[in-house]
Amino acid sequence: MNANDINSIKTLLSSPKAIVIIPHKNPDGDAIGSTLGLFHYLKQFNHKATIIAPNDYPDFLKWMPEEDSILKYESHKENCDALIDGAELIFTLDFNALSRIGNMEDSVVKSNAIKIMIDHHQQPDDYATYMYSDVSMSSTCEMVFNFIEMLGDVDKINSAIATCLYTGIMTDTGSFRFPSTTSNTHAIIGELIEKGANNSEIHNNIYDTNSYARLQLLGRALSNLKVIPEYRTAYITLTQEELNKFDFKKGDTEGFVNYGLSLKGIIFAAIFIESHQDDIIKISLRSKGAFSVNELSRSHFNGGGHTNAAGGRSELNMTETIDKFISILPKYKQDLNP
Repeated sequence: MNANDINSIKTLLSSPKAIVIIPHKNPDGDAIGSTLGLFHYLKQFNHKATIIAPNDYPDFLKWMPEEDSILKYESHKENCDALIDGAELIFTLDFNALSRIGNMEDSVVKSNAIKIMIDHHQQPDDYATYMYSDVSMSSTCEMVFNFIEMLGDVDKINSAIATCLYTGIMTDTGSFRFPSTTSNTHAIIGELIEKGANNSEIHNNIYDTNSYARLQLLGRALSNLKVIPEYRTAYITLTQEELNKFDFKKGDTEGFVNYGLSLKGIIFAAIFIESHQDDIIKISLRSKGAFSVNELSRSHFNGGGHTNAAGGRSELNMTETIDKFISILPKYKQDLNP
């Protein structure tokens, strides 16, 4: 985003506007944190801002300041469509292809609103008037901080904004351990703490809210863990029957894939989760080093993301999906055994 873009956006935001802020479907901590952080910033200038999420999200994200003001498109379609139709500006955060917002896509495409993208995923689509796209960034929340800084308003970051942005940076960096975490990321985190983000409380709210059923589900996931040593790969499967047995709730499998990646010698991990509701197998992929799960997911599983973290889907059944996954590993043998 260049200086001309920033000046144009400053002009757009110089008077109150009807604004809609949208995260991707099945929003995570970075998506909810970035949209809420931007929401709290825009409110200070009397903009009529509304966050519309495509669908619901895990309970462990439902404590952030004014999270209860977020509308869910899947349950308030008529109202949300009216807000999108009447919006003057639409911010799309933490995604770069409108296919990532599910049933909202048609409504957003039809809208005459000026669209502003803030995102750090690879290979963005060209739908926004203004694009702040940077794949080197740790998180969209870090980018929202930079965006506010570019507008000259760091002094406007209050404890609510700081809390939301800290949450997204923490979750998308794996508690600051992923390679995308830079010295600048830590500098921003320090500033957010100074502005009121309670780091210990945020961590507890996100990570220390396990139910007994979730821990039982984790136990089942770990018992299903398989290792393919010749490809330095590990994978986990969870069927719909297993999810039902342990009273699965949205977000319960968050982070499970990382257990596979934590094994000594493993540089590629996957989890395959059956969803009867969507009639697909949901896939999360993680890697270490230069091995690109983004490329693998785009090529084979209708997905994408980052070099070391991506998602995908399969319309085959679980057995067929795993067979396909194992069958493509030889194509990547050199990359998996550098």
